[in-house]
Amino acid sequence: MLNERRRKLLKLIVEEYIKNAIPVGSSGLCDMLNCSSATIRNEMAYLEENGYLEKTHTSSGRIPSEMGYRYYVDNLMEPRKMTGEDVLKLQRIFDNKSLVLSDVITKSMEIISEITNCTSVVLGANSAYNKLKQVEVVPFDNKVLAIVITDKGHIEHKELKVDDGVSTTEIKKVVELINKLLVGTPLDEISSKLEFEIKPIIGNYVKSHETLYQAFYNAFNEFSFKSHMHMAGRTKLLDYREFDNVSKVKELLNKFDDDNMVKKIEADNNDINVYIGHESNFDDDVSVIKTKYVVNGEEGTIAIVGPKRMDYERVVSLLDFIKHNIER
Repeated sequence: MLNERRRKLLKLIVEEYIKNAIPVGSSGLCDMLNCSSATIRNEMAYLEENGYLEKTHTSSGRIPSEMGYRYYVDNLMEPRKMTGEDVLKLQRIFDNKSLVLSDVITKSMEIISEITNCTSVVLGANSAYNKLKQVEVVPFDNKVLAIVITDKGHIEHKELKVDDGVSTTEIKKVVELINKLLVGTPLDEISSKLEFEIKPIIGNYVKSHETLYQAFYNAFNEFSFKSHMHMAGRTKLLDYREFDNVSKVKELLNKFDDDNMVKKIEADNNDINVYIGHESNFDDDVSVIKTKYVVNGEEGTIAIVGPKRMDYERVVSLLDFIKHNIER
């Protein structure tokens, strides 16, 4: 256990480094702790020797280690009261009665990304929990927009690529067949049912059966895999000094483009949890703050991905506000 002075010192160093991204020296801390510079240096040396601080090669100052951040999050930080401006920005979204829930969630997390300068992630319910309720098609400009509606009220749409010779009548026949045979099927099972139940008989209903089958198969396969994943501000992290290395930036952006990697961000429980560095299971150089929301039996994850020196106090407060209003 750290004594009171070391706790205060660690808190000051973490918050100073979060704010300025400059290794913290002893000179500016004397007045704050009412100690001599020598005492501060001794205490900093103790914190470094015990794993809470690290010394950089380019400065005599110290920066928090992962262990230091973890101690700060678990024992020292206090969720910050939200500013009136932040509340107003978000409340406008929650008070907009014209928005469906999925839009409320994604738009509010986009605002969080702007406010925090971090990447926001929304992971909706797994496709196994979303069952097909209805498929509709809307012809426009010699193209077709397929609209998929689930029993949870989630709506996805995709532009279908079909040959010029395929008629609107044939497309509607395929939709009628899908609605007749596949309604009630979990989204992640639809591709399989299309192959084994629709494909053998679709030729009895439409001439252009191969083209239409492939178009709808590709669309449903994408809906199933996507499983309502939304990300905002994926390049925000590039504004931080920690990510000025080209190879590191490339590695991080590749992870954001990998759906399977992003799915690792999915929350395990309803608490607001902070995962620092290697704990994140995503990247050793980032922290992930995430929580699960539950609305009408449907679960999802909202998360913020940022540098290890992210403003934990502010992000925790913002996520708590979002979760409370979503579930309200």
